[in-house]
Amino acid sequence: MDLLNDLLQGLLLGGYYALLASGLSFLFGVMRVINLAHGSLAVLGAFIMMVIYTTLGISPLAGLALMLPVMALLGVVLQLLILEPSLKSGPLVPLLATFGLALFTDNVLFSVFGADTQGFAADIGDLSYNSWSIGPLYVSQLDTLIFATAVAVLGGLQVLLSKTQIGRMIRATAEDEDAARLSGVDTRTVRVCASALAMVMVGLAGAALGARGSFDPYAGGPQLIYAFEAVVIGGTGSLWGTLIGGVVLGIAQTLGGSIDTHLTEIAGHTVFLAVLIVRLGRGGGIGSYFRTLRMRFV
Repeated sequence: MDLLNDLLQGLLLGGYYALLASGLSFLFGVMRVINLAHGSLAVLGAFIMMVIYTTLGISPLAGLALMLPVMALLGVVLQLLILEPSLKSGPLVPLLATFGLALFTDNVLFSVFGADTQGFAADIGDLSYNSWSIGPLYVSQLDTLIFATAVAVLGGLQVLLSKTQIGRMIRATAEDEDAARLSGVDTRTVRVCASALAMVMVGLAGAALGARGSFDPYAGGPQLIYAFEAVVIGGTGSLWGTLIGGVVLGIAQTLGGSIDTHLTEIAGHTVFLAVLIVRLGRGGGIGSYFRTLRMRFV
C-alpha cells in the first residue's frame, strides 16, 4: 500500500511539473526557443501575484486573476524587445538573451524582496493542507487542483491549436514559417500571441509554486531544470507528452525519496539522463532530436 501511495503522490507531483513545463514546451514548439529564463519568470509571476493580493487586500484567487494579464503583457514585451530581435541573429543568440534575462530577473527580485522565502500556504486556508481520505490513501486537495489545472491547460491548448483560426496560424508558423508567411499569415503577430500565451502558463506555474511550497528570488534555476526534464522525458514534443513527462519525473522523484530522501532529486535526474541517452541514440544526436521535437509539437 505504501507503494500505491507513493505512485499517487508522484502522479500529483507530476501535474505540477507538467504545468511548469507547458509554457517552455509551447514556446519551443512555436519558435524553437529554449527559454532559459522560464523558471525565473515563473518565480516572478509568484511574486507579482503576492504583491497584488497583499497590496489590494484581496484573496489570492483574485490576485491570480489580476496577475495573469500582467504576465501576458510581459510576454508581449519579452517577444518584441528580446526574442524577436534575437531570432534574427541565429539560434545561439536567443539562448544567451534568455540566460541574461534570467540573471537580470533573479537579481532584481533579490534587490526588491531580499533573500527571505515566501509562500501562499498561509493565505489559501484549508486548501494548503486538506486532503481526501480514500481508504489508506490520502489525496491532497491542492495537488489535485494543480493536476486538474495542468490537464485543463493542456487540453485547452489542444483545442485552441486544432479548432481556432489563431491556433491554425500558430501551427502553420511552427511547421514552416516561410510557407505560413507566403500564405498571408502575419507570423510576427503569431509569435507575439504565442509568447503572451506561454507567459500565462508560466504565471499559473508560479502560482502553483507559491501555493504548494516556498520560493525565493533564486528559485528559478531548479524550476527550469524540472520543466526541461519533463519536456525531454515526454519525448514526442506533443502537449500530452509534456504531461506524461511530468508524471514520470514526479513518480521517479517520489519513489527515490521513499528509499532515501537524498535520492529524491537524483532519481529524477537519473531517469531524465537515461531517457535522453536513449533518444539521442535513436535520433542521431542532440540537434536531430530537438528538430524532431519541434516538428512533432503540433
